Amino acid sequence: MKYVIIGAGVAGVEAARTIRGLDPDGEIRMISADTQIHSRCMLHKFISGERDGQGLDFTEKDFFDRYRIQWQKGTRVRQVCPDRKEVVLDTGQPVSYDRLLVAAGADSFIPPVGELRKASNVYGLRNLSDAQAIVEEAGQARQVLVIGSGLVGLDAAYGLLERGMKLTVVEMADRILPVQLDAHAAAAYQTAFEKEGVRFLLGRKASEAPCGPDGRIHQVILDNGDTVPCDLVIVAAGVRPALAFLEGSGIACDRGITVDASMKTSVEDVYAAGDITGLSGIWPNAADQGRIAGKSMCGGNASYTDTYAVKNTINFFRLVTLCVGRIREEEGDQIHIREDRTQYKRMLVRDGRIQGILLQGNIAGAGIWQYLIKNRIDISHIQKDVFDISFADFYQTDSRGSYQWNV
Repeated sequence: MKYVIIGAGVAGVEAARTIRGLDPDGEIRMISADTQIHSRCMLHKFISGERDGQGLDFTEKDFFDRYRIQWQKGTRVRQVCPDRKEVVLDTGQPVSYDRLLVAAGADSFIPPVGELRKASNVYGLRNLSDAQAIVEEAGQARQVLVIGSGLVGLDAAYGLLERGMKLTVVEMADRILPVQLDAHAAAAYQTAFEKEGVRFLLGRKASEAPCGPDGRIHQVILDNGDTVPCDLVIVAAGVRPALAFLEGSGIACDRGITVDASMKTSVEDVYAAGDITGLSGIWPNAADQGRIAGKSMCGGNASYTDTYAVKNTINFFRLVTLCVGRIREEEGDQIHIREDRTQYKRMLVRDGRIQGILLQGNIAGAGIWQYLIKNRIDISHIQKDVFDISFADFYQTDSRGSYQWNV
């Protein structure tokens, strides 16, 4: 059996590992534009200089030899041809397969504002190659503009603080981390960044970004007419699944590749996992999808069901925040808040079920909330403060005195 995997991120790596465990004799080939295995979650540590490229590798040292995987790195796929059961590389070389996994991830989205897409000193932060280019550019830059204050934008800013950069962050929303946090939790991080000299311009967006004669952007004009000088621009305005090479393949796509619970696409013997599916943008989910896809590609009966909630862990300046489920409140939600000098907790409850929780500072005991949210457990019968709920509240003793789970 010939297995081909497009992409060398965590979804592709976990799929390959799973396939080898189930099919000791199959041929596994991985094709990727990346030339190094790396954790995208750790790119800010490369930017800061805390780690080198090898320090971002999340696989065993002998991973490709141990699992007998052929890795064709630094190579892009130009086309997928399911009718011939082959992929065509950018070199024109065809590669045949019996089972194909598309795990090519997503690309940074650079909005069509001014000449952001044209300038030579504008970068996204998605791959190690992006981080390497940012570090090289930072060596001759003093003023950095970060557009977007989500996790990627703040990761970039956090890493560049170690290099003594003057940083300005522009955000359309009225607070930083608007998708992940409420205003109170976001303010704690904003204060910490500001103490380190970062300037935030909230409720603003870039409207003009002219290139100079040297092909670089030296200033960005905001929607209120203010001008932000810059030598380096990092755009953190989201990502888009990398679907261009699938055009004409017949593989059904919406916001990403459409898959069923087994990670199978609309085309026979073609599977997809990770960011390219648009199912989830977080590392653990991509890893799970890769493992499910690997099992399915080997004929196993596996289903991906962990679509219940978004889970994010944020850690800047040793302040840790964990978010599980829906954080943005909707009409009809009950909002519960507990706060003291060591922690801030905020929970959304609707129809007796927890929709989401935000824990900042002390995140101990988060497992109970993740379980209750994932399984949509009704807590309306529990007569105590919601923040005091524990697993013990869902056990009862039977006639023999044994404990059993009761939900």
